[in-house]
Amino acid sequence: MKAYLGIDVGSVSTNLVLIDEQAHIIESYYLRTNGQPILTLQKGMRKMAAKLPMKITVNGAGTTGSGRYLAGIITGADIIKNEITTHAVAASSIVPGTKTVLEIGGQDSKIIILRNGVVSDFAMNTVCAAGTGSFMDQQASRLNMPIEDFGPTALKAKTPVRIAGRCAVFAESDMIHKQQLGYNLPDILAGLCEALVRNYLNNVGKGKEILAPAVFQGGVAANVGMKKAFEKALGLEINIPEHYNVMGALGAAILAREETIKTGISNFKGFSVANAKYHAGGFECTGCPNMCEVVEIYKSKKVIARWGDRCGKWSNSIAQSEKIS
Repeated sequence: MKAYLGIDVGSVSTNLVLIDEQAHIIESYYLRTNGQPILTLQKGMRKMAAKLPMKITVNGAGTTGSGRYLAGIITGADIIKNEITTHAVAASSIVPGTKTVLEIGGQDSKIIILRNGVVSDFAMNTVCAAGTGSFMDQQASRLNMPIEDFGPTALKAKTPVRIAGRCAVFAESDMIHKQQLGYNLPDILAGLCEALVRNYLNNVGKGKEILAPAVFQGGVAANVGMKKAFEKALGLEINIPEHYNVMGALGAAILAREETIKTGISNFKGFSVANAKYHAGGFECTGCPNMCEVVEIYKSKKVIARWGDRCGKWSNSIAQSEKIS
């Protein structure tokens, strides 16, 4: 059986997905990056290799996320794509005809507008819509409740409390104030979900035409209180994919499959890279006023990749066969 690997390296999580020829997920992993993208990627590769079913050949690999270039160089990815493309591809594969993708993760939020299967518009989070997932984690911790109970508790609300959700500082102080006034916890949590949805729509979704079918993905999609708040605000049914937290990696795997079917070859280096020695370095180029910060990746003591220079002076000095979007 042929399979394809997708890798999404982000600041909060590193996700790996293995799909078959029909784009069905065989195996997936969601790992905390913990500020160590290379080590986390290698850990994920080892876990994937250990679970790899017999008689499966990985015929291609794709990467995405803020660490996509890094992961692409290390694994020999056949395609390296931005998160907008991979999330749109994944959503469309799960919900055909998707017109809107709402994506909220630990740190980033984005909205993707698709028309006729093509991305026609998108927006990333502004400062005031960033960190939604992390903020919810912090509030669950402050309330001494598992984050998994956040959504179900919010669904018990009778009358959601109005929470000021324009920024995390105001939202937290307003929550504490409402607790002191004696409001019950379900109403406060439901109010917070509605506040975060209002903030998302007023920042990330501002001016966007949000139509059904709409798909909600990213780690925050696990919170059923947020799903209900979106449905209330938009008047639309919100779809949440089964693998909502690894959709970027799924999209990368699907694109890798399409690429390798088209070219007939793969540059994937195999799972042995999980045991190789890598480290990252870099320097500031003083060749011109741009003062570019050049990132270098070393395997043992050899530089195997460079990027970050606008003119290509350093990155072009190392032969690369990867396609970089």
